[in-house]
Amino acid sequence: MITQIKGLHHVTSMAADAQTNNDFFTKTLGLRRVKKTVNFDSPDVYHLYYGDEVGNAGSVMTYFPFANMGAGKRGSGEVADTVFSVPKGTLPFWQERLSSQGVAELAPYTLFGENRLRFAGPDGDGFSLAEVDGDQRIPFDRGPVASSEGIHGFRGVTMRLRDEGATGELLKFMGYQEIDKQGEMVRYAIPGGNGADYVDLEVLPGAKHAQSGAGSVHHVAFAVDDRAAQLEVRKALLDTGYQVTPVIDRDYFWAIYFRTLGGVLFEIATNEPGFNRDEDTAHLGEALKLPTRYTQYRSQIEAHLPPIKD
Repeated sequence: MITQIKGLHHVTSMAADAQTNNDFFTKTLGLRRVKKTVNFDSPDVYHLYYGDEVGNAGSVMTYFPFANMGAGKRGSGEVADTVFSVPKGTLPFWQERLSSQGVAELAPYTLFGENRLRFAGPDGDGFSLAEVDGDQRIPFDRGPVASSEGIHGFRGVTMRLRDEGATGELLKFMGYQEIDKQGEMVRYAIPGGNGADYVDLEVLPGAKHAQSGAGSVHHVAFAVDDRAAQLEVRKALLDTGYQVTPVIDRDYFWAIYFRTLGGVLFEIATNEPGFNRDEDTAHLGEALKLPTRYTQYRSQIEAHLPPIKD
């Protein structure tokens, strides 16, 4: 069994418009944009990162905004819901805030004893806020939402699958424990995690397969401390029969990827070196940062990318 995973690292999704995406996460949800860079494989597309003050693992939502991308269709084999942790008693604040800003699909509900508020992102993305008592992670408090109501980071993700078996066994191999069931939902938790500790599996045997597009999660990343731990995880996955990529330098973390039998793309990402490797903490996310191989093309890239107004 793998013992190095600490919980979620980040969740990466796709969007249809960079400005709309930026405004939703920074102005509506009150997260900090901690990095503005480009897609490693498509430098004509932004890669935007939003999180807490410094972009700690377990707080970072990232996006590839492909201009005018068609909407994804929800179904099985995907991350259907990304869940953020907020302080106990703050859902009325969030209900009023999100409603006043025209956020769609607002719906209070309870799951595994947690009071939650479901809502949709600008591209129909599936999100929830969960009230969590005692989350010690510090929300970003220099935006429009005070720390008393702010988002601590992720609580977890919900994956929608036709069958829970293979993914459940994989999660157990990755160090997660099955801790609860409620209807079609099965909850897994990582002991002693980083706060972004839960993966819920929603089992819908007859669901159609999801179709990727704007509003779809591209992959979900799990956190390890460093490159040594990542190599140990990679070897364990390879020995189990998973097809795992070589280690890839993503500038702010190192990454490996593999696709689960349930269809969801998993990443294992390091907590090092962090988002302040090329910007000081006071100015994270302000300047356009480019991977080294694209720096010589900065003028062309900047001319092509749509400006983002903060």
